[in-house]
Amino acid sequence: MKDVKVLVDIGSTFTKVTAVDIEKREIQSQSSAPTTPTDVSVGLQNALEGLKLTSGALKPAQVLACSSAAGGLRMVAIGLVEDLTAKAAKQAALGAGARVLKTFSFQLTEEDRAEITHLNPDIILLAGGTDGGNAENILHNAKVLASLPKPVPVVVAGNRSVAQEVAQSFPESFSTYIAANVMPQIGKLQVEPAREAIRQVFMEKIIYAKGLTKASRLIDGIFMPTPAAVLRAGQLLSEGTTITKGWGDCLIVDVGGATTDVHSLGDGMPTKAGVVMRGLPEPFAKRTVEGDLGVRVSVVSLMEAVSSRVLAQDTGWSEERVESRIRALNDQPETLPQNPEEVLFDQVLGHQAVKLGVGRHVGRLSELYTPSGLVWIQDGKDLSKLKRVIGTGGVLINSGDPLVMLEGARQEGTSVLELRPESPNYFLDGEYILAAMGLLAQEHPEVALTVLKNSLSEHELTRRDK
Repeated sequence: MKDVKVLVDIGSTFTKVTAVDIEKREIQSQSSAPTTPTDVSVGLQNALEGLKLTSGALKPAQVLACSSAAGGLRMVAIGLVEDLTAKAAKQAALGAGARVLKTFSFQLTEEDRAEITHLNPDIILLAGGTDGGNAENILHNAKVLASLPKPVPVVVAGNRSVAQEVAQSFPESFSTYIAANVMPQIGKLQVEPAREAIRQVFMEKIIYAKGLTKASRLIDGIFMPTPAAVLRAGQLLSEGTTITKGWGDCLIVDVGGATTDVHSLGDGMPTKAGVVMRGLPEPFAKRTVEGDLGVRVSVVSLMEAVSSRVLAQDTGWSEERVESRIRALNDQPETLPQNPEEVLFDQVLGHQAVKLGVGRHVGRLSELYTPSGLVWIQDGKDLSKLKRVIGTGGVLINSGDPLVMLEGARQEGTSVLELRPESPNYFLDGEYILAAMGLLAQEHPEVALTVLKNSLSEHELTRRDK
């Protein structure tokens, strides 16, 4: 009997499955099938059948899954100060694979309460105050949240001096979880405990709430949101294991129909002399989500961010034709390109989504004049010396020329104050394995790392100026 792990990614559109031979450290087979929203187990069954594994190939409890179906993991993050605990709470939520609907700071008002009710989040992350610091704010916000008309799981990750009191402010129906403070001291970020608590809530509460329990007879469990699995794979690839060295700093760009997600793995400290860091330290594993940079569902907002004039210049089309194509894609997001001109148009959209998404993710330099002279200030991560950019997402994987899109990440023709990769190598997640290997890494990190390196190396893209 072979030792085979089957890794499942239940997406909103497709359910993808990958079977890995643990002993050989290689992919045995892959399959996908459309996700069936009314009962995800139907699409999952179809995808599993497509693997064509021999009878008896699987041992019990060998099927692991992640999911971004049913709208993904929708969260609200709340902190004390916008640039401190509120920002730390947002980083923790994004790193846990959530889609952050909104971040609130200071004391919640009745208007904020009404807005949170309307947003209808799956989880609330409540932070605020350093350990032993401000307690009034988080206690006030807990009382406001406790009066929401619909109970919501709440992760308390603020001032530890009042964490128990904050948790006890909620009715039992809210299901509160206490994690270590996301910012225990000014200037110190501690997001991993909150991320783990969010993952626990996802497994215990959200799977049931989204109706994904129907798939339980086919899988061992849904262990994390898909974006968290991708980030976990990136971290493994970057850091390696106790036995095998990783690749070092990496950037992962996932261009989708609705969003562009950017993951960076690296400390992002200044690489230029005389630069001073400002603001909160950045997490080693950082994720940002750009909800206005999708190439289908969010294509109108992507055009607004870029401008129809720029898209017309890049494609050689008229602005009227660009706007007409954008409307068509918006009305029918499932539309696929039918001719070389439409293929080019998708490439231009993908390039701009990568360019803007990475530009928002990376750090920036600014000048500050002091009595002792000019000082360069860095906000965010310096990724200028990063050597590997990995692309994933349908528009990239299904493209005949993904390189033209991924080069949007590069420091070329953009502001030199943006700390983008200057001369990276490019790789494509051509077999959709990042999420699968993030799952596999929980029990078999060495196997997952081997599969990642081999698959990505097979899909290395040659830059045109080499």
